[in-house]
Amino acid sequence: MTMSRQAPPRSSQRPAPGSGFMFAFATLACVVGLIVTYYYFVQTTTGQFIDESALVEAVDIHGPAGKAATQFLDWLPTISLVMAAVVVLFVTVIRRRWAAAGIAVAACIGANIATQILKDVLPPRPDKGVITLELNSLPSGHTTLAASAAAAVFLMASPRWRPMAGFVGGTFAIASGVSTLINQWHRPADVVAAFLLVGAFMIPAGWLILRYHGWWNVWEGFGKHWGSAKIWLTLPVMIGLASAVVAVFSLSRMLPGPGREDSTTNYFWAGISLIVIAGYLATVATTSLFAYAARRRVPPSL
Repeated sequence: MTMSRQAPPRSSQRPAPGSGFMFAFATLACVVGLIVTYYYFVQTTTGQFIDESALVEAVDIHGPAGKAATQFLDWLPTISLVMAAVVVLFVTVIRRRWAAAGIAVAACIGANIATQILKDVLPPRPDKGVITLELNSLPSGHTTLAASAAAAVFLMASPRWRPMAGFVGGTFAIASGVSTLINQWHRPADVVAAFLLVGAFMIPAGWLILRYHGWWNVWEGFGKHWGSAKIWLTLPVMIGLASAVVAVFSLSRMLPGPGREDSTTNYFWAGISLIVIAGYLATVATTSLFAYAARRRVPPSL
């Protein structure tokens, strides 16, 4: 006698209780963070100076790193689109997650359209006494493309693969943002703003996928599969902490007092650290949020 495989009860398919509030809070945090980033780094003298100094100092290390960054940025749109298309199509066809794919792709497109709209709508950088281009470059379009493509892959992944997908995708997005700074295309704040904008679109999209199309949203928890090993959370935390140390050290060398020195690349390294910290903080927070929302697989009773 054979037994047919039945879908779990509807109540066990829903995200964990209370996760809706957490998703709403995370989305609001992204929006508020985007506003604060714009105000501080565009509308204040100190913010403009830090942001512009990082961009100017990128000239000192452009050389071979700049050539590699240029090649990476030239290939970035193709890599992002192919990566997202292959994974989304594969998961959609194999797992028949058509609605989830539609939501993820729509959010990805929406984030990129919003980036271009903000570039046109936001006013030029005001004159605060800092020598800088008045043209608004916030958010970074290349970073938005990379981060949204990585986020689409993350949303389409099953829970046991999400931690690894989050780390790999976050690293890809960070690399794209760092490359725009090395290549002097964007300031650090432009990259951070792109991360926040993508989060504001992809987090609610993820909630819709989990809420209404989450029959596959069950897993055994961290450590039960190599794709969900705890190392995928430990690595970004450790790299983020190391970047924070670099940022503090770089900025402390320019404070008034003994040992103070004229900056040559200190602002640049502080800017790189800001991008890395923001990118991996988003990675850890998002992975943890989705891990909490996912249902735990209940072993069958004997």
